[in-house]
Amino acid sequence: MKLHELRDNPGAAKKRMRVGRGPGSGKGKMGGRGIKGQKSRSGVAINGYEGGQMPLYQRLPKRGFNKPNRKAFAVVNLGLIQKFIDEGKLDAKAAITEDAMVASGLVRRVKDGIRVLAKGEITAKATIEVTGASKSAIEAVEKAGGSLKVTSAAAAE
Repeated sequence: MKLHELRDNPGAAKKRMRVGRGPGSGKGKMGGRGIKGQKSRSGVAINGYEGGQMPLYQRLPKRGFNKPNRKAFAVVNLGLIQKFIDEGKLDAKAAITEDAMVASGLVRRVKDGIRVLAKGEITAKATIEVTGASKSAIEAVEKAGGSLKVTSAAAAE
């Protein structure tokens, strides 16, 4: 294959429809907007508009509170850690840190830290160092003969 033979896959690059470019284009004059009415005019966005009636999202009561500075943790279950150890992606002999989890592909990104939960079984004797962990996860790791060290005190509940 040579450079001049390179082509995109058929149908991969679709040309943009140019609206309002004469009757021969198939989208001339009104440009597919129909005749008159609010939606035919420019500068109209009617999402959730109900013709003057109070919209549903305004009629429903507000509930709860969203903490603006809440922490978002990447969640990892013990069963997944065990699976990655069995497959040889994580080394149980060395300390399993957050960086090691990202490098192995267990976690995509750390966010505000990694939190370990106790779903699944862990049989390997592993030393895990993470930002947060549930009490049951810490117990499960210690029961298997390993240790789970929580680096940040604020994250552990």
